[in-house]
Amino acid sequence: MKIGTPKEIFEGEARVAMTPDSAKQLQKLGYECAIEKGAGEAAGFSDALYEEAGVEVIKTAAGLWKEVDIIAKVRQPEAVELKRLTKDKTLISFFNPAGNEEGMEAAKAKGANVIAMEMVPRISRAQKMDALSSMANIAGYRAVIEAGNNFGRFFTGQITAAGKVPPAKILVVGAGVAGLAAIGTATSLGAITYAFDVRPEVAEQVESMGAEFVYLDFEEEQQDGAATGGYASVSSPEFREAQLAKFRELAPEVDIVITTALIPNRPAPKLWLEDMIAAMKPGSVIVDLAAERGGNAEGTVMDEKIVTDNGVTIVGYTDFPSRMASQASTLYATNIRHMMTDLTPEKDGQINHDMEDDVIRGATVTFEGDITFPPPPPKVQAIAAQKPKEVAPELTPEEKRAQEVAEFKAQTKQQVTLLAVGGALILGAGLFAPASFMQHFIVFVLAVFVGFQVIWGVAHSLHTPLMAVTNAISSIIILGALMQIGSGSALVIILAALSVFMAGINIFGGFLVTRRMLAMFQKS
Repeated sequence: MKIGTPKEIFEGEARVAMTPDSAKQLQKLGYECAIEKGAGEAAGFSDALYEEAGVEVIKTAAGLWKEVDIIAKVRQPEAVELKRLTKDKTLISFFNPAGNEEGMEAAKAKGANVIAMEMVPRISRAQKMDALSSMANIAGYRAVIEAGNNFGRFFTGQITAAGKVPPAKILVVGAGVAGLAAIGTATSLGAITYAFDVRPEVAEQVESMGAEFVYLDFEEEQQDGAATGGYASVSSPEFREAQLAKFRELAPEVDIVITTALIPNRPAPKLWLEDMIAAMKPGSVIVDLAAERGGNAEGTVMDEKIVTDNGVTIVGYTDFPSRMASQASTLYATNIRHMMTDLTPEKDGQINHDMEDDVIRGATVTFEGDITFPPPPPKVQAIAAQKPKEVAPELTPEEKRAQEVAEFKAQTKQQVTLLAVGGALILGAGLFAPASFMQHFIVFVLAVFVGFQVIWGVAHSLHTPLMAVTNAISSIIILGALMQIGSGSALVIILAALSVFMAGINIFGGFLVTRRMLAMFQKS
């Protein structure tokens, strides 16, 4: 079968669904590849690069749609493209099935199979095909770059001969894929970064990236992410009021706000209101990644950049991935390639549209003349929200003191008991054993006691090459066993042989462990 990619006809779209590298991988699956002339130029991929990769370059879109069996594209297909579908074709692209009933009806009428990349279920196995996350990652990164382009100062703090420059303060609202990408970029540029999300369980992720999580003095049980496809659920009015109150508190302090709060097929919630914008300092920047659905900030204009009366810049661009077309195309083409890998288990260049597969079934919106959207819940649960870890209550000084005393008493009781039992055994042995034996036996018992206290209490994480070598050297006690192995007593010979065997293990094992530990610090 042949897979082809047409040039995107959506105005301003620079991405392409097939790159020369992804085409080589698709050919390994047994497919022939084709592309419309000039489809990759806006993303930095010339026709010559595709030809070198073994891709057929077709002059017109009509010719490509007619010749190929599988069409891979980026944007939701327009009416003129849907008319080119036929019964034997498969379309893979963003499709917006929840808001594109006409498109699904057109595909159903044509009998074509349609796979919507935004419908890939958010389960672990499907992460490599999650095109929404790929594009959100780019959007979050680009949002910080765009904010820096419109911000009149450094992100990082500096002390120079010309004066001290304070670091910029950035607030990221929403810690999903785009939010985390924005947090990582902002912290790497040296800004003081704050982040807020309605899911407190993401606080650990936020803090691990060097940002500070903004907590509310308000607790609300959130619906598990597995039930909402990995997205946050809608909050209660009481929670929203507490949230807005916190934002009003932060508004005068922050220099840049990046909002990413969006639930699919719902209007974007208004989180940054006019009074908050008015409280911000002149020169501040708001980048609204939810502009396509009305925006999280009041006053956001879709696909435009505006400046408010108090000098705050609001960026409402919706084409952030397309502004990094080369990188976005590379990631999206890789998502497509992984989808084709699942569709081609035999690597024979033939699609096996297995509707029993969770990923393929979840992403399929029309199949063999029927509309299959919405899909049933996947057999494997979606990636669930991690439950917040229970934090142990802070002990008062009196409680800490009482705990330490109790632990000391328990430890002392254990040691006294061991000493009493050991003393009783030695005393019992002394009543029957000769004096020469008792002299050596007492030294042996003391050695065991000291060894237990010193060596046994060392944590595994503190074992070092030095300790391993020390164990090996300390096995010089093997000499005592070697001196006794020639004794005429059978019992003494057996015990001496066992001693040689065990001490030998300690010697060779000590040096072997040392060698393995030192190898961990070597490059080769």
